[in-house]
Amino acid sequence: MSYLVLARKHRPASLDEVVGQEHVTKTLAGALASGRLAHAFCFTGPRGVGKTSVARILAKALNCETGPTAQPCNQCQQCREIDEGRAVDVQEIDAASNSRVEDVRELREVIRYRPQAARYRVTILDEVHMLSKAAFNALLKTLEEPPEHAVFILATTDVHKVPLTILSRCQRYDFRRLPPKTLAAHLAQVLEAEGCRLPKESLALMAREA
Repeated sequence: MSYLVLARKHRPASLDEVVGQEHVTKTLAGALASGRLAHAFCFTGPRGVGKTSVARILAKALNCETGPTAQPCNQCQQCREIDEGRAVDVQEIDAASNSRVEDVRELREVIRYRPQAARYRVTILDEVHMLSKAAFNALLKTLEEPPEHAVFILATTDVHKVPLTILSRCQRYDFRRLPPKTLAAHLAQVLEAEGCRLPKESLALMAREA
């Protein structure tokens, strides 16, 4: 069996498993339960606080065969494919390396078509602040009049670099930096699951450095 790095092995699989972002996960769960979801989201916050993980969970919640639901089953074909990064209707794009207007125009062409197998065609744009001005303008056209089957999730560490015209079309969620105490407790759980133990002082030091 191939080795799986801890960051991937212990990545949260549901909103309940996300640590330290209850203000985000509870709001999203409520929106999923009521069926009142935006077509575009902006997840902003420091690195390593769960923006991309929550984006993937939201993609599963929207496309799970039992959904849309705040509790994706993690067993159906759609959930498994999204977890494994091979879902054809869920695109995760690094905006830093796809920042040109041509890249966004190509994305717009794909978005026009209905999803092949899922309920929604979900596009996750990571580090969206890296898009060029022309690319932002091209993206704005799609955010203004999106297809009913399209959902956009924009993730960024520098939200001040994202044009207000883009932000005004998104539902914004600000992710917080995790307190050292919360992070240390989570590290202890991961170590326990791996059959290891560390002194509290070592956990505290790791959490503070992180």
